[in-house]
Amino acid sequence: MTHPSGLLPATFIDTIRTHAAAAEALRQLHPAQLDLLYQQQWLKAAVPAAYGGLEYSLPQLVALEEAMGWADGSMGWVFTLCAGAGWFGGFMDPAFAMEIFADPQVCLAGSGAITGTAIRENNGYRVQGSWQYASGVKHATVFTANCQLAGTEEVLTFAFLRSEVTLQPTWHTMGMVATGSDSFAVDDVWTPESRLFKIDAGAARISSPLYHFPFLQLAEATLAANIAGMAIHFLDVAAEHLQAKARATRVQHQLMQQVRHQATTLLDQERQALHHSVAAAWEACVAARIVPEALRTAISRHSRSLARVALHQVDMVYPYCGMAAANPETEINRVWRDLHTASQHALLTFDA
Repeated sequence: MTHPSGLLPATFIDTIRTHAAAAEALRQLHPAQLDLLYQQQWLKAAVPAAYGGLEYSLPQLVALEEAMGWADGSMGWVFTLCAGAGWFGGFMDPAFAMEIFADPQVCLAGSGAITGTAIRENNGYRVQGSWQYASGVKHATVFTANCQLAGTEEVLTFAFLRSEVTLQPTWHTMGMVATGSDSFAVDDVWTPESRLFKIDAGAARISSPLYHFPFLQLAEATLAANIAGMAIHFLDVAAEHLQAKARATRVQHQLMQQVRHQATTLLDQERQALHHSVAAAWEACVAARIVPEALRTAISRHSRSLARVALHQVDMVYPYCGMAAANPETEINRVWRDLHTASQHALLTFDA
């Protein structure tokens, strides 16, 4: 299985990693990291080409998200979640989509939780609510959120502008600190009908295959790839720490290298399974604008398996890495903390 480093130029990797510790101190991405996202238009990776986006294929997205997660957990997570939210452009009102994606620094952040309420009012909706864990929210220009329509069981999805929301500093975790995944709220905001959109292939406004791919499997695959990237990063750095253990005997060195080699092998097997399942599903989607149930199930299964194996194999190697791995100021510790925080995402916790 190809190492994800091959997808990123050395200068990009240097920019991302040089500023990773500073980004953690800032509790949000560093300006140099953000500039790279904007310059490469990566936050438009899943935005329709009709609106000036890159409209990558799903295999391209998954591969790049794994590489970004490998470069840095927080950077990769913000890219994955915010570029993923840009995919919603394929379902939005075309005039509204054209307007928001014209911004070269457009960034969509949001939440899938149904923690808002909406009331019909004057060809629009009056909305109230707050939403947690919005990765990249400090850089967002547009916010997406789910609300329950008052008096019904219907769930509506809205887009809000930056001027309509209030940020709430609620992100207090040991890892993924620089994602700045704070909460946001809207208070008695009237939203026009044109800001409402439905995430469903039948409601797609763009005919390209990407917007007919099932959202659940797209989300599962992209998150799992990001987690895999973090695990690879950990194993890479761990190799340096294991090699530097001067007091270890030859037998101990052999044992440590064997554990790390096995971890890498098992992780690569799971990575390959996910990438193959994504490629097969994408091929079906391109051909017929639909993904058969068996292929959807395969992505869900391999995504969860990859996430579990990534976490487990990293923890098999961690005890051999010494006190540096427990020092919060080191790279290896930051990667470990990022991986363990990202693994708490509910989407990949339970079997499908």
